[in-house]
Amino acid sequence: MRNLLAAALAYAEQGWPVFMLGRSKRPVANCDPCRTAGTDHQPDTCGHLTCHGFYAATTDPQRIREILGVTPGGLLAIRTGTVSGLAVVDIDPRNGGALLPDLMPPTYCVRTGSNGWHLYYRHPRQPLAGKLAGHDGIDIKTDGGYVVAPPSIHPATGRPYRQAGNRPVVEMPPPLLAACRPAPVPTPMHPVPPITAAGGGGISSPAALLNAHLSAVARAPEGRRRTTLYGAARGVARLVAAGLISHTDAHHALTHAGRAAGQTDRDIRAAIRGGFTAEHVATEGTAA
Repeated sequence: MRNLLAAALAYAEQGWPVFMLGRSKRPVANCDPCRTAGTDHQPDTCGHLTCHGFYAATTDPQRIREILGVTPGGLLAIRTGTVSGLAVVDIDPRNGGALLPDLMPPTYCVRTGSNGWHLYYRHPRQPLAGKLAGHDGIDIKTDGGYVVAPPSIHPATGRPYRQAGNRPVVEMPPPLLAACRPAPVPTPMHPVPPITAAGGGGISSPAALLNAHLSAVARAPEGRRRTTLYGAARGVARLVAAGLISHTDAHHALTHAGRAAGQTDRDIRAAIRGGFTAEHVATEGTAA
């Protein structure tokens, strides 16, 4: 525990928010009040020590001590994304991942407990995809993500995560950044005729309306992104009900917007399901 605390405090000094996972690399379960809270309950302002996964991450030394005190045996994790200034390339050889020297310059590096690699780069302050385009077994940990940090012990292999070398965190080079750009947001099916929306008024540009909903998510300040995504899901559900966009395209568009706004896949699925249900639109075809 002493080594874990020392590491956590050292990461915090660099401005990297840390939190604790359970013994199985999964976030600690939320407390009962958080599990039953409504949509007005904001994870980033919750205040509980271990609820809502990476939202509990902090750089406050006293809070870090308290978090480690209530999670004995857990794994130390670092929140990625703009909040920490980190984008981490997660290479998993078990799924075909490999180091690509021409694409990935040397940087701060961690050897994972499963013999993979975490390459830490400075976050470019723009949306990134969750996977490296064209390469199996390589994920990008960015907004809405986290990585297990040394000296945590991998629960399956029993091997520690350990720093490899002593290089500083460097910027992502243009080729790597290009490979990390998200795929374009799908547009509604075409051609589509103007329709009459509920409450009157024609929808002459479904694509513009879809983009307006997605742009609202992109502009939402941290702390309001989850509820904004839910509102966008309701608006997109109405487009689905009108036959202007398919369930599949709606799901992909909302998922892309949610990930770009730093939301977890679980929160994104909940927002889509809640928004569609509120509009009495079936969610068939939207499962990830």
